[in-house]
Formats: sequence, structure tokens, C-alpha cells
Amino acid sequence: MRALFYQRLAVNGIRKNKKTYLPYILTCIGMVMMYYIISFLAYGKAVASMRGGDDMQMILRLGCGVMGIFSVIFLFYTNSFLVRRRKKEFGLYNILGMGKRHLFQVMFWETLIVAAMALGSGLLCGILFSKLAELCMAKVLGTEGSLLFSIEWGAVGGTVILFAVIFFLILVNGIRQIHLARPLELLGSETVGEKPPKVRWLSTVIGLALLIGAYYIAVTIENPMAVIMLFFVAVIMVIAATYLLFVSGSVALCRILQRKKNYYYKTNHFVSVSSMAYRMKRNGAGLASICILSTMVLVMISSTACLFIGTESTLRNRYPRNIILETYSLDEAYVESVKEVAREAAARHGLTMENELQYRFLDVAGYRKEDEIIFDKDKLTSFEINAYSNVVQLFCIPLEDYNKLMGTGETLEDDQVLLYCTKMKYEHDTFTIEGMEPLKVKAVVPEFVANGADTMQVMPSMFVFVPDIAKMEEIFEVQAEIYGDNRSFQHDYYGFDLSCDDEEMLAVHQEIQNDISKLQLENSAFPTVRNEVVAESRDNYYALYGGMFFLGVLLGLVFILAAVLMIYYKQVSEGYEDQARFLIMQKVGMTKKEIRRSINSQILTVFFLPLLAAGVHMAFAFPMIQRTLMMFGMFDVPLFIGVVIGCYLLFGVFYVAVYRGTSRAYFGIVSGKR
Repeated sequence: MRALFYQRLAVNGIRKNKKTYLPYILTCIGMVMMYYIISFLAYGKAVASMRGGDDMQMILRLGCGVMGIFSVIFLFYTNSFLVRRRKKEFGLYNILGMGKRHLFQVMFWETLIVAAMALGSGLLCGILFSKLAELCMAKVLGTEGSLLFSIEWGAVGGTVILFAVIFFLILVNGIRQIHLARPLELLGSETVGEKPPKVRWLSTVIGLALLIGAYYIAVTIENPMAVIMLFFVAVIMVIAATYLLFVSGSVALCRILQRKKNYYYKTNHFVSVSSMAYRMKRNGAGLASICILSTMVLVMISSTACLFIGTESTLRNRYPRNIILETYSLDEAYVESVKEVAREAAARHGLTMENELQYRFLDVAGYRKEDEIIFDKDKLTSFEINAYSNVVQLFCIPLEDYNKLMGTGETLEDDQVLLYCTKMKYEHDTFTIEGMEPLKVKAVVPEFVANGADTMQVMPSMFVFVPDIAKMEEIFEVQAEIYGDNRSFQHDYYGFDLSCDDEEMLAVHQEIQNDISKLQLENSAFPTVRNEVVAESRDNYYALYGGMFFLGVLLGLVFILAAVLMIYYKQVSEGYEDQARFLIMQKVGMTKKEIRRSINSQILTVFFLPLLAAGVHMAFAFPMIQRTLMMFGMFDVPLFIGVVIGCYLLFGVFYVAVYRGTSRAYFGIVSGKR
């Protein structure tokens, strides 16, 4: 009977507090559903059998880890609202004679009921929607999905174990809070800490310094290697600065508004500003959390959407032509033999080679120190060697080939060069290669044809256009002497397009490879020839970028759900806290119309700050994110700008809808309707 008594108390507690419990339970169900779907896709055999499925699953397995960590943090955070609302009730039970061990039993049954509802409904919804998710993934990969329904029992077991542990930890944390609190503290829990905090100028200054520092890193950094090393540093700085500025800055905002008599001493402003001043510490932390989540959603969805939408553009950057033949020699006999093999293979399929691209080059890596490229490490300090941002890839190309490709008539003296740089800027008048006389930089040209090797590497590249092939040979000899067996080679780059489908293109590619292998068997001196075809990598690219986009959408939905729930709980908890104040105001003559105006003033004063701050964060983070996308081969800046603006506008519309809904809930509570 006693166990049944505690079960009834638990059920009644959930039912009577359904305004706060229902969103929490729905969120738990959503978390369980999302985690199962991601696990189902990450480990399911159906996805593994798709073209590019292995790459897709590799991305999704990382998403499982992110989702698991976020579920722990977020469910703990949202549960804190429930515990705060129930403390007064538990305090009353305690005073009426129930011991704390009895309260623990009530909490146990409440947690068990919520866990059972979340796991049961969440897994059911996850299993039902998993096939839809699988078909959507097949669409992203451009392949046919199986209509055979299946359940991934490993994903079911992993989901149950993870969320069982989470709910157990939530129960332990709740028991800890009740155990440490006294009955009177429980009764007065909703009014604890309502003294208006002082303005903490030191925190404000530190927050501003961190934010300016993070923005400076994001805007000024140009080297992709440095982006990798400093990206997470900048993210941590922005998060810390956001919390410091929202907590201390919101207090300062209230103080400033209270000093403006023309603004403060109005009916709709007086009540809202004075009530906000009593809760600014918690209010600021909540707003900061909403801002961070909003920024995460915008960054994740905009960047992954840009990569997926621009997959073909990225493929073109990586493979400037459909088929690329790179001969590791400049010997005309070998180069012509390779070209002849390609022509014959295309002719056998009745195809004509289009947009032919050919040039000679030498590629070699070195260390950049001011205007000098150094190959010998012994000439550098240990600090300079460890500074990966100093590593550059050098592409030396004869001026004759540059003029032919770009349709120009440039001329160079024997001691002059033209430069074209990617992922870096060059601002010196001279250019020196170790072991050679300094060369004058006649000009830094604005563009050159796409180079697949440059596209997919992290380090910056310098295209050096030298007067003739003899100068390129001189550079080759210098680096060969220093690097020895690790020396670089001179290459002949030949590429062309074919007007055919991927299957036929792969067939031509394979025939070219077979014919070149025969030439190499017949002549042991025949050089290495790198043979690449875009059709072979298209599936992998769509799998990688599609997987990132798919995961970005799923995690974005989870983060949006988290932000909505935080906004809702913020409004509801503050509504209950303000209810008594507004009832008093009504009794002294304040009308419901004036209450609504005051509510709108309070919400509008701070509610849209997270959205505005998220937009500012995105604007300053844009250069860093754009350079990060460059490492994935995405150079289409206008596309990225359009995607970012579109995502922000859509998120803004959604944010306004959430504002309207939560403001109604707040008004219903403080006006006494609920």
C-alpha cells in the first residue's frame, strides 16, 4: 500500500505540474527519438550498403557522441527548472511529517515514470521515423533506398543504456538537492536569490576583452593551419564572453534604464524593469545560453548546407577537368605518349575531349620566412619549425604556360617573377628561394586556373611564374640537392572534359589506366602517371558533405528544441514569480491592458538580445568559418553569404513565432488566467 501511495503522489505531482512537466517529457521523448535515429543510421546495414554509406556512417558516429554529451547537459539543465518548482511542494510535505527518505521515494517514482514514458514513446517514434530518415539519407546520397523495414537492436540497447544512466544521474542530483536543503529553505526556494545583484564592472571588462580578442582572431586570421589551431580557442572565448556580458551587462542595462526617468517612470516600463532587476543573474545566464544555442544552430546548418549545396562546385575545384593525367616528367616523348593514350580511349567510345588544359609545373613544400622560402630546417629556429602557419606549398610554372592559359602577354626579365597566392597574402617586393639570388616581384596576379592539389591541402600555396623553363629547372636542382630522396618532381598536367555519364567516364578512365600500365611494363624508364577521374570521387564527396548536412540538420533541430524549451521555461518560471506582483498591481488599479503593455516591454527589452548577439557572432565568425570551408574545397563565397543570410532570416522568423507563443503563456500566468 505504501508503494502505491508514493506512486499516486508521483502521478499527482506530474499531473498538477503538467505546465512544466509536459514540455520536459516531450523534450526527453524527442532526445531519445533523435539519438535512436542517429544510431540507427550510423550502424545500420542498409545505410552501409549504399554508395558512400561508409563515409556517411563515419560522420554519424561522431554525431552520436555529440548527441549523447548534449543530452546529458541539456536534460540536467531543464530538470533544474522542475526541481526548483517542486521544492516548495516538497518542503510542505516535509513540514507535514514526511521524512526526506519518503520524499526520495516520490522523486524516484516521478523519475521512473518520466523515464519510462520517454524511453517507450521515444523509441517507438524513433523506430517509426527511422525508415523515413533512411530514405532521406538515400536521397541525399543520390541512391535508391530500400523499403524493407528494420529495427537496429544495437541502437535500441545503446539508447536505453545511455538514457537510463542520464535519468539515474538526474535522480541522484535531485536527491542531493533535497537532502542538503532545510524545510524552510525548500518552502522559500522560489524567492531565494532575488536581491538585485550589483553591477560587476570587472566581469564586464573581462567579457568585453574576451569578445574583442575572439573577434580579432576570427577577422584577422588568414592561414588555414592557424584557423585549425585557434578555432576552438576563439569559440571558448566567445562563450565565456557571452555569459559574462549577458549576466553583468543585463544588470548594467537595468541600472541605466532606471536612471532614465523619462523611460523608467512609465506604467509599462516601471514594473518590467524593476522586476527584471531582481532576477538579472539567472535571466542573463538563460539569455546567454539561448544566444549560444542560436549561434550553434546558425553555424552548423549554414556551413553544412553550404558544403552540400556547393558539392559540384567543390568537385570542380578539386578536379578542374573530368579526367586528369599528371605525368611526373617533362620529356616530350613521354608526355605525348600519355596524351595519345587518352585520345585513343576517348575515340573508342565515340567521345571528343573538351576544354583541354595543359601546363608544366614543379611543386615543392618549404618554410616561409618573410620573403624567403627555406628548404633546409637547420637554418630555422625550433619555434619557426613548429609554427605550421609558416609552411607553404610552392608551384613554379613557366611564364609561357601562364600566358597561354590566361590569354595574356606578360613579359619578365630574368630576375623577375609573377605571384599568385591562395590562403595568404604576399606584401613583399622581392621573392627569394634558398640557394638562389633574390627575384623581384613584378606583380601579384589576381587569379590562375584551379589546381586540385592546392584545393584540398590546408597549407597556403604560392604560384610562382618564372621567366622560362630554365629557371624552373634551377629551382628543381636546388630543392633536389637539399631534399635528396624526398625531392619533388616536375610535372606535366593534362586534363580534359567528356560529355558522358559517370559510368562511361569510369570506363574511359580504366582503359587509359590499363594502356599506361602497358607502356610502363614495356619501358621501365616510363615515368609515373597519376590518373584521376571526377566520377570516382563524386559518391564520396556527396557522402561526406551529405552526411555532414544530414547530421547538421538533426543536431540543429535538437539545439532549436533546446532553445525553445529554455525560452519557454524562462517565461513560465518568471511568470509564476511575477504573478503575485502583478496581482498586487491589479488590486491597486492596473488594468489588464497595462499589464500586457508592461509584459511586452519586459520581453522586448531583453528577449531579442540573444538573436541580435547571435547575428553579431555570425558576422564576425564569417571569415573564420569561410576559411574553414576552404579546407573542404568550398571557395564559393557568394553562396556562403546567401546561405548564412537565408538561415538567419528563417531562424529570425521562427524566433519571433516562439516569442509570440511564450509571451502568451507568460501573460496567462501573471494575469491569473492560468
